[in-house]
Amino acid sequence: MDNNPHVLGTERIGKLLLQYSIPAIIGMTITSLYNIIDSIFIGHGVGAMGIAGLAITFPLMNLVVAFCTLVSAGGSTISSIRLGQKDLNGATEVLGNTLMLCLINAFVFGGAAFLFLDDILRFFGASHDTLPYARDFMQIILAGTPITYTMIGLNNVMRATGYPKKAMLTSMVTVVCNIILAPIFIFHFDWGIRGAATATVISQFIGMVWVVKHFLNKDSLIRFRPDFWQLKKRIISSIFSIGMSPFLMNVCACAIVIIVNNTLQRYGGDMAIGAYGIINRLLTMYVMIVLGLTMGMQPIVGYNFGALKHDRVKQTLRLGIVTGVCITSSGFLICELFPHAVSAIFTNDDALIDIAARGVRICVLMFPLIGAQIVIGNFFQSIGKAKLSIFLSLTRQLLYLLPGLILFPRMMGLEGIWTSIPVADFFAFITALTTLLIYIRRIGRNGESYS
Repeated sequence: MDNNPHVLGTERIGKLLLQYSIPAIIGMTITSLYNIIDSIFIGHGVGAMGIAGLAITFPLMNLVVAFCTLVSAGGSTISSIRLGQKDLNGATEVLGNTLMLCLINAFVFGGAAFLFLDDILRFFGASHDTLPYARDFMQIILAGTPITYTMIGLNNVMRATGYPKKAMLTSMVTVVCNIILAPIFIFHFDWGIRGAATATVISQFIGMVWVVKHFLNKDSLIRFRPDFWQLKKRIISSIFSIGMSPFLMNVCACAIVIIVNNTLQRYGGDMAIGAYGIINRLLTMYVMIVLGLTMGMQPIVGYNFGALKHDRVKQTLRLGIVTGVCITSSGFLICELFPHAVSAIFTNDDALIDIAARGVRICVLMFPLIGAQIVIGNFFQSIGKAKLSIFLSLTRQLLYLLPGLILFPRMMGLEGIWTSIPVADFFAFITALTTLLIYIRRIGRNGESYS
């Protein structure tokens, strides 16, 4: 399969979804585990202020990811659609434009953030004590953004053009190298938090070399041409149009985290913020698994949509929704049945465990629906319906969660903050499902076999 993406239009959907999603899910899960393990290294090797400084960088890291997905998500979607249309030349043009836009974004965003780094970190809540740690970490991360963006952008295109196993190996190699190098740089070389950042950039450089080598290989279905640096307006417009959805989602996530932390500080103090950190890590693990599922769906949906095989698109969507709901339902059951046990993984402080256990049981009340909502939102991205994807990406954060964070705490205190999360999840699901049904009905009226 890794050598013939055209089986996307002929092979059984269930088999394709397994073969494309499992590598992506493994990669996303490994990345999630790495974030936890890396925090442990910093905590033991640098200390409490190092962990606090790292936490300050999370919103800025979200922005780093946002500007990367602005290009990588659009590039991978369009390349798979072009392959479905049997347009190899068009897919090759998308590859070159994706690489150049990744580099431009990296230098523009990374350079601007580097110049105003201290001001940005203070805005995100850095104190006199935590600012040096946050600065030391982000200076190296920002300096490495050209490497990071190239690796992620090209890896997504590689997955979308028929090489899911190679894309999974890129993630695995990068994470394994990071886990090996981080303790060496932190403990043996005594580089502190800069050692963790350096390990991250070096690991991503290794992944970048792996991916670039793939697209230089003459045996690859699409590969770099001598004129890869030539940007085309129509391709740029399409890439940014589709990539705008995950971009805005990450920007909103950045803003929401800042608002949530400030609200938690007001109604629950530092312990509540710590509890939210535990809850966020727990739920993010399941969300990352569903995102891995959608990454596997994307080339299948994109190819068959481009090939006008709408029955196969519909079948992929149905199977994706069922699988996504099963994934988040398992998280719901574990968190409802064993809230203290899962909270105790992160801390041995009884008071913090109690707050986190109470919070997680409320936060996951509508968690099974999140699997469907994520799949539907990414489905519209996969078929190039950028406006619908952007709308669904913003509904949960801005239309539902933000008002809830303003209203519910005034009536219910700390529990109002926890309650705003499942309420937002419910209405976001209803909005996504309604949008999908309206779209399918409209397609049916136009005479296409898509309903």
